[in-house]
Amino acid sequence: MSSAALGPSDLRQIRAHGLEESEVRRQLALFRAPRPYVRLVRPCTVGDGIIRLTQGQAEAFASSFEGVAEEGRCMLFVPASGAATRMFKSLLWYLEQGKPVTPERVQEDLRSGVKDARNMLEFMEGIERFAFRQDLEQVMNRAGLSLQAQVREGNLEGVLRFLLTEEGLGYAHLPKGLLKFHAYEEGGRTAFEEHLVEAAQYVADREGKCRLHFTVSPEHMSRFEALLEQARAGMERRLGVSFHVTFSVQKPATDTIAANEDDKPFRLDDGRLLFRPGGHGALIENLNDLRGDIVFMKNIDNVVPDRLKTNTVHWKKVLGGVLASLQKKIFSHAERLGSGHADAAVVKETAAFLREELFAHLPPELDHAPLSRRREILFECLDRPLRVCGMVKNEGEPGGGPFWVRDRNGRVSRQIVEEAQVDLDDPGQRAAWTASTHFNPVDLACGLRNRRAEPFDLRRYVDPETYLVTRKSKDGRELKALEHPGLWNGSMAFWNTLFVEVPAVTFNPVKTVTDLLRPAHQPGAQPGS
Repeated sequence: MSSAALGPSDLRQIRAHGLEESEVRRQLALFRAPRPYVRLVRPCTVGDGIIRLTQGQAEAFASSFEGVAEEGRCMLFVPASGAATRMFKSLLWYLEQGKPVTPERVQEDLRSGVKDARNMLEFMEGIERFAFRQDLEQVMNRAGLSLQAQVREGNLEGVLRFLLTEEGLGYAHLPKGLLKFHAYEEGGRTAFEEHLVEAAQYVADREGKCRLHFTVSPEHMSRFEALLEQARAGMERRLGVSFHVTFSVQKPATDTIAANEDDKPFRLDDGRLLFRPGGHGALIENLNDLRGDIVFMKNIDNVVPDRLKTNTVHWKKVLGGVLASLQKKIFSHAERLGSGHADAAVVKETAAFLREELFAHLPPELDHAPLSRRREILFECLDRPLRVCGMVKNEGEPGGGPFWVRDRNGRVSRQIVEEAQVDLDDPGQRAAWTASTHFNPVDLACGLRNRRAEPFDLRRYVDPETYLVTRKSKDGRELKALEHPGLWNGSMAFWNTLFVEVPAVTFNPVKTVTDLLRPAHQPGAQPGS
């Protein structure tokens, strides 16, 4: 782009935002570049990139992990800043139409094929079963209204208004972590609180310290802190732990510039540049700042009531045990190679370990390079962050999946790939995508330190070529938005990776409000197989 495209006031705004001019220019150039699709080789399957453990193996790994947790090495990291707007998309559509919302209208819409009608109907029929019902009743009562009367009389618009807007609970504009997901005799429990209870069962050390970190939006930080203080005493007493919870926000310096259709900077009405949050991949900075050791990662909306936590906790321990076991082997091989005196037999043994246990595709150079160079190559392959990712059988849930991917240098590795990263107009790529047998529920155990317990600089292991360009709008105007490589996608592209099959019972996301009516989120639900 020409130097005139960014003027002095733009450069001042860029610096004030914590960005470098060179980075903004790089981002603008990406809008003009060809779309950076990943190149799928084939999906990972059981026996070809995904490990399936026997019951005995899983139990052994879970048992071995308990000693690791006791050492105080573990933490849970939960991205929790996203607003719940999408969760209430169908309900908001009805509220924003400006027409009376009645059962008769919803039924007519359903017959006419209105896509939001099914979700609205399920919400209406299940209104008494939501954990937030009592709070909704209270806020309506304060306004002189009765939830039951409004439902009985078919005045659903009022119910939606008090649930979704600031006139009542304001749920459509809160992050999912602050919403009440599950009902208990003592009252409803939010998704944030469910993570506290769950983490206490596998993250706590021998002194009872339970470490968690949540990334939140700045405007909701105080509400999360208040909720923590409100819940802390009772939960710590009941669970026998002490919570050590920290929060962070996405750094403004990770925001990205928006562009017009002609790939020039998008400008607001006052002429200023528009910067937008750069997607969850920006959180690699937050994860890096933690300088953690073994860090579990999970989505904020994937939680279950207490009666169903046993399976979830067990498989968290399994993933942690697999990671800790693999780390020991990696550290042992790296220590021998790092000494500089490893002979040909040690080099051969390390290469076999990388191929057979880490499924690594080693560079062809390894076969004919001098011994010293082979040591360097193998050490570099070992000395990087490690992730063990749970993978669930694909049963139609949305989400990325595990694939063998070839990069532009011809290297093949296992990656978690989102649909938006794939050129589905290419028949071969579409065939590879649709042949996938598993998907990624964002269930990771991450090893973030080297053999000397020094934290890796996670920013060194990001594949910058895996960014995304998406279509958005601002004040009714279309724009192009740039997203950094996804947190568990391109931001972890150069980590050592292992995929382990986990049962579907461990994955119970809440993508729409009516997902809370599924058996796994209701009192009395029984675990699946």
